[in-house]
Amino acid sequence: MRLLSRFFMAVGFSLLAASASATPDNPQNGKDYLTLEKPQQTESAGKVEVTEFFWYSCPHCSALDPALADWVKKQGDKISFKRVPVAFRDSFVPQQRLYYSLEAMGKADELQAKIFRAIHVERRQLDTEAQIVEFIAKEGVDKQKFLDLYNSFGVDAKVKRAVQLQSAYQIQGVPTLAVDGRYLTAPSIVSEGNGRMPEPALHAATLKVMDKLVTMSAKPAAKK
Repeated sequence: MRLLSRFFMAVGFSLLAASASATPDNPQNGKDYLTLEKPQQTESAGKVEVTEFFWYSCPHCSALDPALADWVKKQGDKISFKRVPVAFRDSFVPQQRLYYSLEAMGKADELQAKIFRAIHVERRQLDTEAQIVEFIAKEGVDKQKFLDLYNSFGVDAKVKRAVQLQSAYQIQGVPTLAVDGRYLTAPSIVSEGNGRMPEPALHAATLKVMDKLVTMSAKPAAKK
């Protein structure tokens, strides 16, 4: 994860003065979350769209995943949850294709935690097509169907769209969470604004900020 220590200076964000009393229970713009100057169009009519920008090989994404998965379940029908695998360099692309191929097969959610475990606990390399295909075959995924999708125009289009979204949301590091096409937060942003804390506490604090952002976005007055 790239630390966002200078994220507050990024062009394209509207950073309002943060109150000295800001906490994850009382999150403030510019301290606990950031507001995009140019809101992005969302596709989840009637629900608050929440998007996680992530990378399978990111240890911080792996660490956040269980708490985030629990949080998403608790939101129920209030939100529409999406994931966007990022690519800060070309070597990330095979994992983008891995995610979108599994998504097309309806297996992305089922295998998300297993992929993180394989990389970060079992120390397996899943950086190339060959390594990825070997892994998914052992997980019982239809190898030929996966390969057909992995090299398809449909997955090509998803990868290109991911690059566009990463740019539009000005993603500087992962994991980063976007709410309603307008707000961004992340463990690194919350830590920057509130000081160091143990990772479980940091995850809990980040999800408290997410609660507030979802509530704000659900109000009719807050809609675009």
